[in-house]
Amino acid sequence: MIIKNNYNYNFKSRQPGILQFIIFSTIVLILSSLMIFTPGAALVEFKNSTAPVVLDGRPIIKISSVGEYTAQKRAELIEKKLLTVVSSSNPIHLKVKTDEKLPTIWLNDAYLLTVTPKDVFPGSNLKEQTEIWAGKIEESVKNAQKERSLKFMGNTLIKIGAIIIGAILINWFLKLVWRKYLYQVLLFFLGNHGISHPEESKSLSILISLSLLVTRMALWVGTILYITNKFPLTRQFSYQFTDTLISTFTSPVIHLGNQTYSVPDLFILVGLVWALIIGVGGTTNILRSRILRVTGINRGAQEAIATMTKYSLITIGVMVLLQVWGLDLSSIALLASALGVGIGLGFQDIARDFGSGLIILFERPIQVGDFVEVGEYQGTVERIGARSTMIKTFDHVSIIVPNCRFLEAELINWDHDHPVSALRLPVGVAYGSNVEAVRQALLDAAAASYPDVLSIPEPQVLFIEFGDSSLNFELRVWTAEPSKQEIIRSDLYFKIEAILREREIEIPFPQQDLHLRSGNLPIDLSPRMEAMLMQFFQQGSKQQESNRKKVNLNGKEEQN
Repeated sequence: MIIKNNYNYNFKSRQPGILQFIIFSTIVLILSSLMIFTPGAALVEFKNSTAPVVLDGRPIIKISSVGEYTAQKRAELIEKKLLTVVSSSNPIHLKVKTDEKLPTIWLNDAYLLTVTPKDVFPGSNLKEQTEIWAGKIEESVKNAQKERSLKFMGNTLIKIGAIIIGAILINWFLKLVWRKYLYQVLLFFLGNHGISHPEESKSLSILISLSLLVTRMALWVGTILYITNKFPLTRQFSYQFTDTLISTFTSPVIHLGNQTYSVPDLFILVGLVWALIIGVGGTTNILRSRILRVTGINRGAQEAIATMTKYSLITIGVMVLLQVWGLDLSSIALLASALGVGIGLGFQDIARDFGSGLIILFERPIQVGDFVEVGEYQGTVERIGARSTMIKTFDHVSIIVPNCRFLEAELINWDHDHPVSALRLPVGVAYGSNVEAVRQALLDAAAASYPDVLSIPEPQVLFIEFGDSSLNFELRVWTAEPSKQEIIRSDLYFKIEAILREREIEIPFPQQDLHLRSGNLPIDLSPRMEAMLMQFFQQGSKQQESNRKKVNLNGKEEQN
């Protein structure tokens, strides 16, 4: 996989300290909220054993089961009585009777419900709970009667018309100013004062278009929900649809041990793991840039320490999150076994790359910053990941190489242990040249390339062979920057050509001499073959003569 990377594109490095602090603080707040707002066992039990009493799509109270009556059945009976009272235009009269064993609530001299100890919310008593419910029921019934009046309907229709007009104007205004001002806001927060690459501008344009679409959809969804909640009938349908959707969405889908998990639970868990990964990434970036950099160890060791720290923190953090979430790790042993079989059968290459990545991190045959050659590619190691390694070539092309290739095939690492490496430059001169002068010229060219060419070890000139067209030499030099070998080689050849031309030492071009020899072909023919050839040539001569005479006669006739 080859990724072209012709420009620098890094927003993270502009304000790393603030960004990492915000990410870390967000993770801490999420975990704290999870611990604080997770309901206790008593509250969960109370919530799961109750049913809401709903009037015109508005939940009023939550009641529990009593004897043979389930909570849902009690709620339905109370709702029917409330609708009967609301449908009439008579004023309501609500009364609480406490002369019996349990307090009861009466509406228009008709029995409505009895408050039982199971109905009491944790932390309250029967008397307080009854007074609270009586107040809520009375207020809800009065509001329901009011919303059924013609005056309320007329005022509501006027408000809805104004809201629709306002939504249309807001939608038009968003379309008008969103691209212009949001573009500037994004550039301000990203710390960029201009877009230099078309791909970057295209990405921002797509982001702005998507954000505008989401905002406009949210506007109309909010408007529709507001309209449906203004009328009792539509509010009732809206509540039933929302309640069904939420019940379906929050129903348990996974059972592990004694725990059940719904889709929101899984989303929250995935979000926490994702936030953990981001937080660990920011922490390792701080470790790499603020702590390890000042220790003076090489870049490869810094990357190895940061990478091992990152994966260790992620592993420990995920285990802690699962334990805090209430998931028993022993209950997922079967899932882990199945996953292991799947990796062994279907993900062999990926597992091999991960194993190779661990070996590279511990054995360190390559490190970040090394100049390497793997296969047909040469470049500098920019990043060593768990599955792949990124190499950047001389052309600033990023090449993603699977980690297993560094262990299964031959690898050339010019920076391994000792960065000094040799460069060999073949040079040919014409026959008859002064070989000592050639030797000195090549050494002078190497000396002129300091500091790219090291003086220790000293450059060497080797007489290789007597070639077909030239005397072949080899200039051998050493450099401490192997990643610049192509540039150093080019500079040396420029200097060699200039010095040889200045000292009138000829550089020959390949040539070959071709000698041609004249004479008779040594072919002997039989007498019969000679006679046949002679007869053939004579017939050809007679035919040409006849044709020539015909042409002459035709010419004379035309003249006459």
